[in-house]
Amino acid sequence: MFEFNLENTNNKARAWEFFTEHWSFKTPIFMPVWTKATVKWLHNEELDEMWAEIILNNTYHLYLKPWADVVKYFWWVHSFQNYNKPILTDSGWFQVFSLWQEWSKAPSFISESSKKEKIKMVKIKEHWVYFRSFIDGSKHLFNAENVMDTQSDLWADIIMAFDECAPWDSTEKYAQAAMDRTHRWAVRCVKRWKENNKKREEKWEYLQALFPIIQWVTYDNLRIESAKFISALDTPWIAIWWLSVWETKENMYRTLDVLSPYLPENKPRYLMWVGTPEDLIEAIYRGIDMFDCVLPTRIWRHKMAFTSLGNVRVKNKKYKFSKEKLDPNCDCKTCNNYTLWYLRHIVMEEESLWWQLLSYHNLYYLINLAKKSRIAILENKFDEFREDFWKKYKLNK
Repeated sequence: MFEFNLENTNNKARAWEFFTEHWSFKTPIFMPVWTKATVKWLHNEELDEMWAEIILNNTYHLYLKPWADVVKYFWWVHSFQNYNKPILTDSGWFQVFSLWQEWSKAPSFISESSKKEKIKMVKIKEHWVYFRSFIDGSKHLFNAENVMDTQSDLWADIIMAFDECAPWDSTEKYAQAAMDRTHRWAVRCVKRWKENNKKREEKWEYLQALFPIIQWVTYDNLRIESAKFISALDTPWIAIWWLSVWETKENMYRTLDVLSPYLPENKPRYLMWVGTPEDLIEAIYRGIDMFDCVLPTRIWRHKMAFTSLGNVRVKNKKYKFSKEKLDPNCDCKTCNNYTLWYLRHIVMEEESLWWQLLSYHNLYYLINLAKKSRIAILENKFDEFREDFWKKYKLNK
């Protein structure tokens, strides 16, 4: 059985422990993202070094490739990627919505007119969503039921309900329609999830936990309505989506404050796609327990690193000849073994080692920031911890 215990609260900040078939994990927690069954630039042993306790796999990518072979030859995704800790799989909708843009780089079999017409890439109906693979243009259908079945077949410990994440600039009318549709899908997901768990139990297979997702954009009335509906569903957890992806941070924090009175105290909360130090601190302060984001392994493109003092642009000329650590308050192997001068050198020379060293540091920093937050919550000192964080941290370093 999937179990979890609330160990302490410090104002709105909370500390939980979760027990799964693949060991336990403790919150607040940041989850590295294994989009295609791998964390960019890192290997499993390095995640063990930084005490990562749970990871996220992307259902859309695993479904497209190498879905059939994983199920046939490895039985479950843990075995396929040699990862024996808890795994959360998303529903795949965000990739369905967003990866139509990849068709602008698609091969010649896709016509120029098709590349320009998003409507031909994704079609949303009540009972299914039609989309084309960004890999080869093949046609596919997702719905509430087969997304639940796919995640069940992957044997994830935690799965996500199928939802329609409306674009950030949606009109209120469209956002309302998308929310209502997602609520209907959520009911269908819960039904199928329970059916699948019953089958799993009969086969002596471990049960999965389900997250339904609160939407919609930054319309307070819709967010509140969605929070009430999703919270009332018979599921152990709830998730919150589409904050801070394109909206301002101020809007994200404000929306979390608006939602707070409507979120059940007895259900853990997962804020999706949030992955900067300041957002972790402010969301934990507002009662969020779990986070994920690809940002830590992507910002190398901008020659940026997270640090306890704020983001550092490593190619900055002032770091030439610097023998200081990347982050004076970090004990990861990047910070312990390489100076800022050396890091700047491999950035300027465009050496791929930079991608690895930065990705390791950024993930290490976020994972351990969450762990330090947990210690502060258990000691009833999170307000002081947050205050100390902001004394050191500068948003535009």
